[in-house]
Amino acid sequence: MTARLPRPVTHVHVVVPANDEEALLPRALGSLDDAVAELHRSRPDVRARVVLVLDACVDRSREVAARHRDVTVVEVDRRCVGAARAHGVAVATAHVAEPDTGRHWLAGTDADCAVPTDWLVRQVMLADTGLDLVTGTVQPDDELGPDALARWHALHQLRDGHPHVHGANLGVRLSTYRATGGFEPLAVHEDVGLVERVRASGASCLATSSVHVRTSGRTRGRTPGGFADYLGALTAQGSLTG
Repeated sequence: MTARLPRPVTHVHVVVPANDEEALLPRALGSLDDAVAELHRSRPDVRARVVLVLDACVDRSREVAARHRDVTVVEVDRRCVGAARAHGVAVATAHVAEPDTGRHWLAGTDADCAVPTDWLVRQVMLADTGLDLVTGTVQPDDELGPDALARWHALHQLRDGHPHVHGANLGVRLSTYRATGGFEPLAVHEDVGLVERVRASGASCLATSSVHVRTSGRTRGRTPGGFADYLGALTAQGSLTG
């Protein structure tokens, strides 16, 4: 018997954690404004909501977010990206009861990223084919030096079937997210843990370069062991070999 596809997505919930990102947050929220507008234009049957989770912020991130009237802002004091992501999902989907979770899609990115205008449109199109998980690709912006960027490209496969997992570019069906335990309260690799559990569950998954995000090329970030530290290590390699 042929498996039935899930019902089409009707709601998209975008969750963005932030810790003192007032400098990069305008770019992130502006790109999300454009992505939501494009989704509404292309798929007027799909509703979208952006939830920004300010985690232990002491800067002006709230003031930046206030300029974006369609962004829901929540605040926590966890200093933990996994806990912030999980709280954002809980707030965004608190009203969603079974069995409607199959119609709801979670899209995740970070406050130091810029998503393309078709970011949400592409995710919804993929979800409507029956996928439960989409892992996209990222690329550092020009803040990362050219030598380190070249080393980054040598180590990263921007193609379909790539092996990379980035919380900055991730989509998952809400029913699948709940069934596999959601984001764990981890300071790093909460995204990897979720993806590993989803894949192990037998859900329908796709790693694709068709969903691509620009992220900050900074080499000093907010989380020890996070993406910025990784880029810093690539920069240091050049210093050692130069």
